[in-house]
Amino acid sequence: MRVFVTGATGFIGSALVKDLIAGGHQVLGLCRSDDKAPALAAAGAEVHRGSVEDLDSLKQAVARSDGVVHLAFNHDFSKFAANCEDDRRVIKALGSLLAGSEKPLIVTSGTGMTNAAPGRPATEDGATISSEIIPRAASEEAAAAVAASGVNVSIVRLPQVHDTARQGLVTYAIAIYREKGVCAYIGDGQNRWPAAHVLDVARLYRLAIERAEPNAKYHAVAEEGVSMRDIAEAIGRRLKLPVKSIAPEEAQAFFGWLATFAGRDLPASSEQTRRKLGWTPTGPGLIADLEHLRLAES
Repeated sequence: MRVFVTGATGFIGSALVKDLIAGGHQVLGLCRSDDKAPALAAAGAEVHRGSVEDLDSLKQAVARSDGVVHLAFNHDFSKFAANCEDDRRVIKALGSLLAGSEKPLIVTSGTGMTNAAPGRPATEDGATISSEIIPRAASEEAAAAVAASGVNVSIVRLPQVHDTARQGLVTYAIAIYREKGVCAYIGDGQNRWPAAHVLDVARLYRLAIERAEPNAKYHAVAEEGVSMRDIAEAIGRRLKLPVKSIAPEEAQAFFGWLATFAGRDLPASSEQTRRKLGWTPTGPGLIADLEHLRLAES
């Protein structure tokens, strides 16, 4: 299978490219940057120059591919809502290009997109929250619209994806901790974030595109929930910084935009995903990677 990957030079995308090629697939990787193209080519992918904003570029790539994994997303959280709406437009564009074919499209979302009962892990079959509540749900709304037009689309929901250099939203927390000189958590710090190692996540995407099940939803979750207190304490040990609790009303001043997420309890299950795809995560846990944080690159 020749797979077109957007975000092919990113954190997860670069791992996916290698996993797909090791699994016997060909990769057409979208790349808009001259400096990133050589590494993509060195990994064994064919470089497709362009961007997700360039419809002609997407059209050419889709025509030459047997399936699409959409990973590209602008992580500038100062304009998060606008970026989510941009992603909606990209997914709709990809859907329009795939209409009338059986080529699978894998769309990326997050595990916090479902209406789980308080304290209960979110599940793959949970109802999707409206984008009016959580802007990132725009991607799932776009996927549903594309599916209604007959496109074979499925969704991979991501937790905090990590290795020793990057850890999803935790990476931003680390930058704040360094700036403030203290590692804080909110209240008792028992709110939880799910997590998975980047290599396990890459393998899940490959399994999902190989299965190509219409309307499937997958959770790339290895750990259902790691407490924010444990996260803060692990970072504190590694950075040799004090750790403390702050009151909810102090969260905005301390965390800034990250306060929206820092106090939320977001456990998520991957039981259905593991059963459907035969996916068994084997990578290190989030705390283990934080204990070995690459300080020069974090």
